[in-house]
Amino acid sequence: MASARLKALHPLAGAVTGLAAGVAVAILLPGGLGTGLGILAAGAGAMLAMRAFERRSLARHELAMADVGEVKVRLATNAIRLDALSQRVQQMPMRDADAAPARAAIHELTAEVGLLGDLIHQVATTLADHETVLARLPEPAAAPAVPVPEVVLDPEAVRRERAEKLAAERAAAAAAAREEAEAERAALIGKALSEGGLEVHLQPIVSLPQRRTCGYEALPRLRLDENTLLLPHEFIETVEERGFGPTLDALVLTRALAIARHLGAKDGGIFVSCNFSNATWTSSRALATLTRILDKYREHTAHLVIEMPQAVFRELDPTSLGLLGAMSANGVRFALDQLVDLRLDPRALFDRGVRYVKAPAALLQAHLDGRIQSDIDPGDLATLLARVSITLVADQVEDNPAAADMIELGARMGQGQAFSPPRPVKPEVFAEPEPAPAAPPAPAPVETARPPASIVDRLIGQDRVAQAPATGSEPAVQENRPERLPFRAVLRRASA
Repeated sequence: MASARLKALHPLAGAVTGLAAGVAVAILLPGGLGTGLGILAAGAGAMLAMRAFERRSLARHELAMADVGEVKVRLATNAIRLDALSQRVQQMPMRDADAAPARAAIHELTAEVGLLGDLIHQVATTLADHETVLARLPEPAAAPAVPVPEVVLDPEAVRRERAEKLAAERAAAAAAAREEAEAERAALIGKALSEGGLEVHLQPIVSLPQRRTCGYEALPRLRLDENTLLLPHEFIETVEERGFGPTLDALVLTRALAIARHLGAKDGGIFVSCNFSNATWTSSRALATLTRILDKYREHTAHLVIEMPQAVFRELDPTSLGLLGAMSANGVRFALDQLVDLRLDPRALFDRGVRYVKAPAALLQAHLDGRIQSDIDPGDLATLLARVSITLVADQVEDNPAAADMIELGARMGQGQAFSPPRPVKPEVFAEPEPAPAAPPAPAPVETARPPASIVDRLIGQDRVAQAPATGSEPAVQENRPERLPFRAVLRRASA
């Protein structure tokens, strides 16, 4: 109890006690002896106060380290709980399209918990390093007295310093406001994506030079409210940073399959194409999910084309290439998109399932004008691709002169503002097809007794009705007309 009470005292209690004892000794003992003993008592009290301050700082440091350890333990426990929650979500009987947002949110929480644990670990490591450095530092020596120089104020320097400080404060405030606006925008985009605000617009792909529609490209749009519709370059980066890229691609793919189902009900072989984000192309798990969706709706994949950037195609790993082979086996065709050069191997592209090459009109015109040199002449590109059944599509054709240049280069198809801008899809395209009504069973023929006296008149009268021309008000009887019999057969049946 005594030690606990002593620890509870303030660190300055030792200094006050020593000073009081020194004054009392100096007063009680006369001469230099009392003064010396008083000074010694006061010094001892000061040393006790310093020692108490040091113990208190050590105790507070140990308490902080213990709190850091407790936080790390709690973070690890939460990470284990999140992992168990993710496993339960994966075991729940839900469709992949419905479970994808929940899985993406769980993955995001797991990443944030891991990041927070790493930060706590860095704080603990930094504190330990600081203690080690402070322990190795030598005792500070008494600094020699340095005369303080006379300070001369420079009004211009003071004004410049104030201006720089004000500019730094304004820049920091602007950065904070920008971060807050970006966070709010990311929250709105995530909410719109989770609430089904994704829309798909179609831009026609036409044949050249006839300009007849032979396909469509599905372009995603995100509806925030009735008056705000975001284009891909306004939300794709935020979606990928938040980890919702695979979810967005799954939604776009399901809508593209619905459009392919609608196109499959018509004649003409018109297809629809769609794009995936970079996060999906670099994730074998996301590609496997999309492969399962395609396998489930394989009866509609004949009218589907998946576009792939040239840079992504060149860096695919063996696992992703195998998944592309599985998609190709299900009837999916690919289009090489976003060309950066004309270094192409048509045979290798065909073996990977590529059936279309979409080259920007600006790139083809640059090669045609000689601004960019390549091994393949732009006028021969369409012919080289056609030899292995690959169609050259001129993309981003903005005006009619550019369309004329693409026709001259031999492009079989074209896409861009020169032909048609993207347009929204009608809601009935995404509606489930109604089952065909079952035909009612034909009523069984009822045989009635025919009076022999009037059978000739009845058969002749029915024959006359069947041969009478149809008028404008009464439809001609063609379907339920009785079988015509020869006149001898009629007489034979009447005399029977």
